[in-house]
Amino acid sequence: MTSPSNRGAPVSTEPRINDRIRVPEVRLVGPNGEQVGIVRIEDALRLAQEADLDLVEVAAQARPPVCKLMDYGKFKYETAQKARESRRNQQLTVIKEQKLRPKIDPHDYLTKKGHVARFLSHGNKVKVTIMFRGREQSRPELGYRLLQKLAEDVAELGFVESNPKQDGRNMIMVLAPHKNIKPRVVKQDDDAPEADDTASEEA
Repeated sequence: MTSPSNRGAPVSTEPRINDRIRVPEVRLVGPNGEQVGIVRIEDALRLAQEADLDLVEVAAQARPPVCKLMDYGKFKYETAQKARESRRNQQLTVIKEQKLRPKIDPHDYLTKKGHVARFLSHGNKVKVTIMFRGREQSRPELGYRLLQKLAEDVAELGFVESNPKQDGRNMIMVLAPHKNIKPRVVKQDDDAPEADDTASEEA
């Protein structure tokens, strides 16, 4: 029966090393990957001590468990470095949002289109939201046509990843950058949040 003090305790993902390995015998692997064979735990620990290495359990479910002689501190450091490098090389998907009204002024449209083009050129996806109010909700085709026009105007930079769909009082479309478009270097103030001229109209 699990004691109350252990309930909810995080499960350790660290392998057992040295004296924490409590089995009578192990299948031992040398520091260079060579197979030593099945040995008593006392002998495995002695070999690790003589080589100034750690005895690390690498396959706990095997019978007997598989253990390897290694420098565990160095192994953990190298593993952490590789994980950091992998995260650094991973491309994070960023979704920007741009809001428009179905009866947007031509000048405002050009401004909004410029923002969408800039986001796509930076390699970001863009969620374009058409906001309807009042009687505009009965004319969804206005929003649909506007989204189609926007998609056509930025077709050189991106494509429609998610077709326009109604979501309550809004209509939403998602644009994604073409794979052959390399994100350009972003200036310090290049991605500063622009004022949302639709905020006052939402009330």
